[in-house]
Amino acid sequence: MHLTTTPVRPRLGERVTATLTRDPRTAPHATRNDAVLAAVLAAVAAVLAAFTDTLRHPDALGWTLLLTAHVPLVWRRRRPLLVLAAVVVLVIPYHALDNNHGAPVPASLVALYTVTVTQRPARSILVGAAGLAVSLTVMLTFGDHKQASDLVRTYGWVLAVLFIGIDVRYYRQYVASLVERAERAERTREEEARRRVAEERLRIARDLHDLLAHSITLIGVQTSVAAHVLAADPERLDRETVAKALEDIADTCRSARGELRTTLEVLREQGATVDVRGPLPGLDGVPDLVEAARLAGARVQETLRVGEAPPPAVGAAAYRIVQEALTNAVRHAGPEPAVRVSLYEEQGALRVSVSDDGKTVDDGSAGAGFGLIGMRERARSVGGTLDAGPRAGGGFEVTAVLPLRGALEGAG
Repeated sequence: MHLTTTPVRPRLGERVTATLTRDPRTAPHATRNDAVLAAVLAAVAAVLAAFTDTLRHPDALGWTLLLTAHVPLVWRRRRPLLVLAAVVVLVIPYHALDNNHGAPVPASLVALYTVTVTQRPARSILVGAAGLAVSLTVMLTFGDHKQASDLVRTYGWVLAVLFIGIDVRYYRQYVASLVERAERAERTREEEARRRVAEERLRIARDLHDLLAHSITLIGVQTSVAAHVLAADPERLDRETVAKALEDIADTCRSARGELRTTLEVLREQGATVDVRGPLPGLDGVPDLVEAARLAGARVQETLRVGEAPPPAVGAAAYRIVQEALTNAVRHAGPEPAVRVSLYEEQGALRVSVSDDGKTVDDGSAGAGFGLIGMRERARSVGGTLDAGPRAGGGFEVTAVLPLRGALEGAG
């Protein structure tokens, strides 16, 4: 069974509103509609010429000029000024021959109205004034003063058409500005949504990088310890050391699995009102990072001098920076590196420093990852800065300055 939907035809009021608010030059079927309008106006002009002011019935030339004056209206939307000029050129000799003066008025007013709604107001007023001057000149030259005074009185209709056309033009411009403002607001909302999606993807990518790099590095080091114990002296196996290494591997896997699940839930969640990211890591997790690095063989010295807890975003950024710096030290600083971790508050900012005295081991991955890029992005996300590079006396150092108040508000 096939269901067919019939398009809903706009109501008369909606069609009239669309006609008033739409630029006539962009209306559909403009030439066809104007041809119909020209034919209707020509019929009206013929009726007026035949049945009103019987003393001035047009002759053959008058009928030719009257009907021909309606032909340019077919193109009134494409060339409004040219059409008005053509109508005036044909109407002037018609009036000069003293034919029925009311018959061509509707066509002349339509041509004038088209000019006022499509041209600038100053140009429209200038055209109206020029038309009045030409008409008076013709009347005073070929007619009498009474006809000229009648023309001045009836020229109020021309002024009314001028002001109506100008008012409609301003109304259309106002409606167009409202539509453009609404479209711009919609584009702004879409761009903001895309920006937030991009920021969320970048945050997830950083979290996954920090999580996987740290966890896999620790698992690799702990596995190497277990393998070394097993291979060093099989006859005198240190079961306690092997069990400790395997237990550390299991703990690392459980922690990584929990953080990974929390991160992936963000990708699965469709609603925008539910925050499934859980609490952000903070400075209270730094001792765990230090202990994990010690289990991996690093000799870590920790200094933590922070008063009240920093804002959550700053604490999370500092945690991830320390995590990535310790991971790099364990991976690249050689066996049993001496690492110094320092976090302290100074001049309204949290200062983070992680340095080691080891020698960088080139395992083919140096410079190929996103660790340093991620740390700099973490610092910039809270309005801070980060520097990383080799130390003068050997080793590597990472320092970051993370604002706690003013700079963070500015960055937000």
